[in-house]
Amino acid sequence: MSDDNGSGGPETDLVPAAVEPEIDRAAERRQARRERLRLLYRSPAFVIGTLIVAFWIFCGLFADVIARYDPLDPVRLADGSILGARLPPSSEAWFGTDQIGRDVYSRVIWGSRSVLLTAPSAAILAVIMGTLLGLVTGFYRGIVDDVISRIIEGFLSIPVILLALLAATTLGTSRVVIITVIAVLFTPVVTRTIRAAVIAEAELDYVTSARLRGEGGFFIMTREIYPNITGTVVVELTVRLGYAIFTVATLAFLGIASGDVTTPDWGVDINQTFVLIQSNQWWPTVFPALAIAALVIAVNLVADTIDRVNKA
Repeated sequence: MSDDNGSGGPETDLVPAAVEPEIDRAAERRQARRERLRLLYRSPAFVIGTLIVAFWIFCGLFADVIARYDPLDPVRLADGSILGARLPPSSEAWFGTDQIGRDVYSRVIWGSRSVLLTAPSAAILAVIMGTLLGLVTGFYRGIVDDVISRIIEGFLSIPVILLALLAATTLGTSRVVIITVIAVLFTPVVTRTIRAAVIAEAELDYVTSARLRGEGGFFIMTREIYPNITGTVVVELTVRLGYAIFTVATLAFLGIASGDVTTPDWGVDINQTFVLIQSNQWWPTVFPALAIAALVIAVNLVADTIDRVNKA
């Protein structure tokens, strides 16, 4: 006669039904992440874009070491003499000098710091706010979704640069204001993208299973849906970063900069020197413009590769 309470009883072999699917999904997500990383590392576009971004980050962190001269003053040579203004690229000034004799190369290197402080902060803040709103509107739908969606459509109907100029002119041009303004303007776009991803996930069986288990909305959004849309969130972050860099440079070119006009800034320098192109003095404008283009293209290469890998 067998003992149902013994160590080999059937009760000891039972595993909670909700545990195995959760473990399986976690293992699948880890495997998918490893596969995506492997594909990214094998992509030339991703590697090149990452190296260019890393280069500019290095320049921003160690500008005082990499720059050859003081970016705020005319170039002073070792013998104490002033090099001169509007000189073309040479061994003394690799990128030439601007209209008051400052070293263009040093200003390009130092100018990366302003962009890399403002643009990533704005992009990260926009993605955080957009992800929260997208989760709420995509999961709950109804009146909440209707109200927020109408507000988002209103923001999207107005050009970003126009709104940014209006807000910055009204609130000021400090770095905090510019970061906040850009983040608020990018949030509707992020919200709409995340909302679409959440709606697609909310129709799947694992969300229905979580509802049937009696899980609350906050748990389902954060523990069930969000881990499955992290790829979309990362893509949005990289895409918004590229737009943020361009927006920061555009605002600086239009006179809405976080520092004074003497502070090294790619957009400000282009604004102050583009008229010199008519006199065939192209270098003070072209090199900052190339820096903006290189950074934006690099970020877009990274974003496009991540998006392609996520969709594979």
